Amino acid sequence: MDLFKQAKPYLAVIFMQFGYAGSAIISKSALNKGMSHYAFAIYRNLFAAAVFAPFAVVLERKVRPRMTISVLWKIILLGLLEPVIDQNLYYAAMKYTTATFAVSMTNMLPALTFLLAWILRLEEVNTRRLHSQIKIAGTIITVGGAMIMTLVRGPAINLPWTRADANVQSPAAANPQDPIKGALMISAGCFCWASFHILQAMTVKSYPACLSLTSMICTAGALQGTIVTLVAERGNPSVWSIHFDTILMSYVYSGVVTSGVGYCISGIIMRAKGPVFVTAFSPLSMVIVAFMSTFILAERLTFGRVFGAISIVTGLYLVIWGKCKDQISPSKSTNVDETDPIDEQLPDKNLTTKSSNDEKNDATKGDIAGGDNAV
Repeated sequence: MDLFKQAKPYLAVIFMQFGYAGSAIISKSALNKGMSHYAFAIYRNLFAAAVFAPFAVVLERKVRPRMTISVLWKIILLGLLEPVIDQNLYYAAMKYTTATFAVSMTNMLPALTFLLAWILRLEEVNTRRLHSQIKIAGTIITVGGAMIMTLVRGPAINLPWTRADANVQSPAAANPQDPIKGALMISAGCFCWASFHILQAMTVKSYPACLSLTSMICTAGALQGTIVTLVAERGNPSVWSIHFDTILMSYVYSGVVTSGVGYCISGIIMRAKGPVFVTAFSPLSMVIVAFMSTFILAERLTFGRVFGAISIVTGLYLVIWGKCKDQISPSKSTNVDETDPIDEQLPDKNLTTKSSNDEKNDATKGDIAGGDNAV
């Protein structure tokens, strides 16, 4: 049981990457069918808020902290950074560059998050210590492996279930219209995404009710996204229509899994592991997509993708090793929360029982004292 308890954060983050990979495939299919990325940002957050709000009301009614002006402003900013700015910039940039280039650019997320966490002292980094050097090297190797996986092709690997004519780029994809503009938009989106993780890590310290926090972030993102869409898609009311098709499935899946479950799990894990731990696993979704696409889209693997995948796994192992050494480091032994962050989301029944017993014991002592005085 102790081993499973220690492995839960790692399993949860890996589960998140599988969810993100599925969202990438479904969303890409929906975009090919004419889905507006503005409407996508609104509906996915609406579905996430609608699903998670009832659970937050019931499960966190006794542990939900008091709302303050500071927390409220953080929630509004969180709803703007990732649900609105990051998502819209990323999908809008697809018009100015190739999909491969866009995906490779997003792999700067772990490095940006690590840098921001280092500057804001959310991540312990001592360049003189081996485990900090390993964390830095692991982050660089992970990002480098993701870049190799998307930019280096190499000979194709013929698998029995793939076809020979897969992975052929169209002339439009081979000749991007404005790669500089697209790169700037994706870079700005990645910076907002990294800032979202940093701000989320700060917010969960003062507002640890992750279900409630997730619901409010998604609600704030939907409201702000509605204002953006009304301006950007004015005169085009068709973007608001909903039909039972792939686009609706993309709204529901991306909302519940990517926005809802993703925000909630990442918030819980950040309380114990920090934002760098969560984002270090983000390139893993590329590995999952690459192998899933061989089955779903019948795409062919190349040696470049395989070598990049191996580099990503190696880099992740180094980052995890460095994080483990952080937790057992004497300098942080007094600051590390030894309790399970996932278990902390539930009320402590033992504490309640202990308090009740203490009250009964105090009452009994009072009766005895009263009896002694009467005598």
